[in-house]
Amino acid sequence: MRTKPQSNYSQMTAATNDPLSFLNNESAGLQNNSQTDLIQLLLYEIIRVKDLIKYYESIPNGGGRLGASILNELVAEAYDSLVNYDTVLMNKYYDLLQNCD
Repeated sequence: MRTKPQSNYSQMTAATNDPLSFLNNESAGLQNNSQTDLIQLLLYEIIRVKDLIKYYESIPNGGGRLGASILNELVAEAYDSLVNYDTVLMNKYYDLLQNCD
């Protein structure tokens, strides 16, 4: 029986500054509604998963290459849903990215 390898992801530290601080509620062009909330949530998940991709890419001997590749594809598709303003796909990719670890 094989055991699951221990993840070092818990040792990673989160950024101390908010990378999306420019998207605050006082912004002139940003409205406070459910679609705006979905966009912000998806952007935060994309940023989180991109940090996770860096972790997978740092695994020695290419051990995380497959995981990084899969996550890169998810992030690219999530960006496409934002660019196309497809709220159905935004919800889909938000849910998918939330479960990435």
